[in-house]
Amino acid sequence: MSAPTGNTYSNTETLVDTQKNKRAVTALQTFGRSLGLGLYSLFALFPLFWMVLISFKSDREMFNTLFIFTPTLENYEAVLLRTDYFMAFFQNLIVSGGAVLVTVVAGVPVAYALARYNFKHKEGVAFQILSFRFAPEIMVVVPIFLIFQNIGLLDTYLGLIWVYQLITMPLVIWVVRGYFEDISVEVEQAAQLDGYRWFEVFIKILIPLIKPGLVAACLLAFIFAWNSFTFPLVLTGFQVQTITVTSMRYIASDTVRFGQVAVAALVAITPQLIACLFIQKHLVRGLSFGAVKG
Repeated sequence: MSAPTGNTYSNTETLVDTQKNKRAVTALQTFGRSLGLGLYSLFALFPLFWMVLISFKSDREMFNTLFIFTPTLENYEAVLLRTDYFMAFFQNLIVSGGAVLVTVVAGVPVAYALARYNFKHKEGVAFQILSFRFAPEIMVVVPIFLIFQNIGLLDTYLGLIWVYQLITMPLVIWVVRGYFEDISVEVEQAAQLDGYRWFEVFIKILIPLIKPGLVAACLLAFIFAWNSFTFPLVLTGFQVQTITVTSMRYIASDTVRFGQVAVAALVAITPQLIACLFIQKHLVRGLSFGAVKG
């Protein structure tokens, strides 16, 4: 066997140097990506951190200090113990949750019909449903107020859940419709050949297949309903109050209680954060799958 030549050693050293350079570039890219994501996370989460910070500040220190101050629970006591904010919180939870529940029960079959059946003006009907979401709330709230006043739904849970369908129903129908369209018709036909009836195919096969998209759509619908302001401001009063309207009491004519507003905002975002944490897997799958389809 012949001894290795100088060219062989040179090629080996070049290959080793190339691999080292690639590893160095990969490590540098990973570090840069991590640094960029860390800086963006700091930028994105800083408003939340600042809101937590000022919730422990007194009014005297609100504009005079940054990170060095004397913490106080005065704002939490004022909001959580001396007002009925918790009552508005639970009423908002009932209204938003009820609106999403009604939307799922009524909207998912509508989305299936728009995805599977062909009928005259189908796309026109679908666009008309979507246009309800684009309509400004202030444009329709006055006629709805007059109608609710005549039929006795003003300042009631049922009335607010009903009108919230203008916010939640179009979103869920259009998102879920895309998932139904992505499922092959042969799946339903095969299940029916196996002896399943239509509603069994719908409940046991189709609903599990669209669950990621349905969960993502329901969470977005819940957030929109939870944060609604115009409808509860006009259509509710003493019997039903949501947190978006109740939070206005901390803004007086002569001053703004920034610490109390911060506490109210922190309590208000709690259900959304908890929901995102519990359904994170389905939420990521649903949103990423929808982005890939688009």
